[in-house]
Amino acid sequence: MEPKEKWIRVIIEIIVNREKEAKKMEQASKKHFILVHGMGHGAWCWYKLAPLLRSAGQRVTALDLAASGRNPEPLNELRSFSDYSAPLMEAMASIPSGERVVLVGHSHGGYSIALAAEKFPEKISVAVFVTAIMPSTTTPLSTITQEYNIRHPPEYFLDTKFVIGQDHDISWTTITFGPNYMKERLYHLSAPEDLTLATTLVRPGRYFQNEDPVVVSKKNYGSVSRAFVVCNGDLAIKEDFQRWMIELSPEVEVKEIEKSGHMVMLSKPKELCCLLLEIAGKYQ
Repeated sequence: MEPKEKWIRVIIEIIVNREKEAKKMEQASKKHFILVHGMGHGAWCWYKLAPLLRSAGQRVTALDLAASGRNPEPLNELRSFSDYSAPLMEAMASIPSGERVVLVGHSHGGYSIALAAEKFPEKISVAVFVTAIMPSTTTPLSTITQEYNIRHPPEYFLDTKFVIGQDHDISWTTITFGPNYMKERLYHLSAPEDLTLATTLVRPGRYFQNEDPVVVSKKNYGSVSRAFVVCNGDLAIKEDFQRWMIELSPEVEVKEIEKSGHMVMLSKPKELCCLLLEIAGKYQ
């Protein structure tokens, strides 16, 4: 082989290897975000955030939990919290071995991502609780729920309707957010058009009274890296309660978004996107 041809082959090999390395780096920086909505909402509530993450080169799955968003399952046919969270569990089960996702839960969605972290800890790089209920490995979830109820008594929910039902050994409470509650507590810092959208899409939610939604262990849930996004001005999950939950889990990374209210993915989508990218970048 002529020296010139040899050098050409060497240069081509260097270029190919660099392209391979660049592709590996690109894949390493590309995360898969799974977005989990709160009670009564659906995948639609991420409509501002999801395209921002995708435009940043990320993969995004925004799903509907059972009887939520466009999921057709009737609310009265859910037998347990596991039934409600089944779409998320199915999504987690489908993730290939060796692949890990960034799991993001908002509000009541914190229960569901905690359940996923307990069942699939090896498939999660970080679980992000966005002003969400966050279980602790040191405190029973029933204690956290009780504290929430103390700080948010029934009258705090304004015109929200609570209907208690029972079917054999299963009892539940159906929750239908009232328009005043949505305006004053959930969407008070969001754009008027987002409130209008929500009033047409929000569905009743359900709380199962015969069970703790999630039982977490230090071995599984406790092994998953966690972060909490404190939302300043939140009137649905008050900031002092958010910080109380954080105190129960001092190992959790804490970020904050000012003047965002409860529906931060709608009121401050760019700020939330930047925080999620920052958090995700720290965990491989």
